[in-house]
Amino acid sequence: MRSFMYTIKAPVGMHARHAGILVKQAGRYQSEITLSLGERSANAKSVLALMGLGVRQGDLITVTAEGDDEDLAARELRDFIWTHF
Repeated sequence: MRSFMYTIKAPVGMHARHAGILVKQAGRYQSEITLSLGERSANAKSVLALMGLGVRQGDLITVTAEGDDEDLAARELRDFIWTHF
């Protein structure tokens, strides 16, 4: 299992368009990808699950990858999120 934390910088947080982009990126990996906000977690391959978290600017999220390609997934998702969020 690999994970990283990130504070959301985007003024709009994670709205539908951002969630869709993240789902598309997460779908490239075989690993289970989970995004957590506090005690709540969501499957990062589901737009509805991500939207349900209500991530806003300034929120600290944790992204976890678990599976055969977890190292690659965590590294690439970290770079992706730092660039887009």
